[in-house]
Amino acid sequence: MTIYSASSPLLRLNALDNVAVARITLEPAALPELGGASPSSRITQGHKVAIVSLAPGDAIVKYGQVIGFATREIRVGDHVHTHNMAMRDVELAHEFCVDAREVALVPAPATFLGFERPNGEAGTRNYIAIVSSVNCSATVAKAVAQHYALPGRLEAYPNVDGVIALTHAGGCAINTAAEGYRYLTRTLAGYATHANVGGVVMIGLGCETNQIPALLAAHGLKEGERFHTLTIQATGGTRKSIEATIAAIDAMLPAVNALERTPQPVSKLKLALECGGSDGYSGISANPALGHAADLLVSHGGTACLAETPEIYGAEHLLTRRARNPEVAQKLLQRIEWWRDYAERGQAELNNNPSHGNKAGGLTTILEKSLGAVAKGGTTRLNAVYEYAERITESGFVFMDTPGYDPIAVTGQVAGGCTVICFTTGRGSVSGFKPAPSLKLATNTPMYERMQEDMDLNCGTIVTGDETVEEVGRRIFEAVIATASGARTLSETYNYGDNEFVPWQVGAIM
Repeated sequence: MTIYSASSPLLRLNALDNVAVARITLEPAALPELGGASPSSRITQGHKVAIVSLAPGDAIVKYGQVIGFATREIRVGDHVHTHNMAMRDVELAHEFCVDAREVALVPAPATFLGFERPNGEAGTRNYIAIVSSVNCSATVAKAVAQHYALPGRLEAYPNVDGVIALTHAGGCAINTAAEGYRYLTRTLAGYATHANVGGVVMIGLGCETNQIPALLAAHGLKEGERFHTLTIQATGGTRKSIEATIAAIDAMLPAVNALERTPQPVSKLKLALECGGSDGYSGISANPALGHAADLLVSHGGTACLAETPEIYGAEHLLTRRARNPEVAQKLLQRIEWWRDYAERGQAELNNNPSHGNKAGGLTTILEKSLGAVAKGGTTRLNAVYEYAERITESGFVFMDTPGYDPIAVTGQVAGGCTVICFTTGRGSVSGFKPAPSLKLATNTPMYERMQEDMDLNCGTIVTGDETVEEVGRRIFEAVIATASGARTLSETYNYGDNEFVPWQVGAIM
């Protein structure tokens, strides 16, 4: 809810709030919304301004929720940020399932043009992937991808989106009984069987800890016409491995190219909900608009996946209320507790977030950032909680446990099966994530205009009052359908997205 008129320079988001957000940069001048008081200093757009007087220790409320506490006296009109506000533990009531709203499916669900796979899934793209089992095979994988990047190499195969190298920094010197190994193998298997991938060559060195036969056996994978494996040592070195991989891909190209887009139900879409480079507008414009788009997708039978566990910390109580059953709610809280322990082992705290850029954009505490971040998840029932890179099998709104670091988070979501990404940003994140197309949603108009070559949609029209959250959410939903049907995102037009495959490394590297 936005209080004040559409022309007001301030946005008050909830009737309980004692701070408002500057819609535009404010100069010291009397404002009716402040009872005739004026900002005590210049306040940058997206930052908070006090609308009541606060004493040291008073709770600061935004979105109707506590986001921090005053560290000194704050007067009406004062800028509220890191200099006079701090994080403190807040007792949250974790109620279960009280807001578990199941959405009725629309009578005539939408369709998109996708690549139907033998297992019944549908891809939004049709890539051939070279998957490294270990960093030691990354050079060979990249050399093969570069071969197919040369002009004309794929000209005879118009239905093939490209040949991509999925390389990473791990794969050896790890404990095969630990969670880090499970995360890595799940990620590699998830990409190797991804709906956006029509053919795979998996390359190892040969002596690494992450042995390809063990990976295949653990995840029920078998070689076939469009799934080959090799190791550099058994093949006879790098040059012979490059030649063998090119030969394998050349052989599978006609079969991969034979696949064509056909009408597919939107229920086969899995959408990753991501935010990065957030600012004070993220929870006001792009995130709630994406949340509305997620609700629309769910109403058409599709799946929307929220992630970034450290960036729902302090807002998890809003998700437990939406859990389909107590087991789902409890699993979410168990992952939060895992993160408390994980952070402590690393001599860190969950409230070390937000980042420098987040703070420059107006976000002060992780509570404030998390309350805005969960808005991406819309309002529907939370049907499942997944560990990192687990296969997403439930439809509707789901959550995946990932770090807040965007490349690792999205890698996990894509490994789980997400075929399109919506990435909200206030500062201007620019990542692509092959093989899944990534739509960038700008939270504010100035950044959108400055970075139009990278931003796919402008959600800043919500801040200016030109559009509603629902109107922009509908635009996002339609853009997702168009992208799933083959429309290129801006990242794709520039061929970005080769370097954002970043599996989560957890545990000791020996």
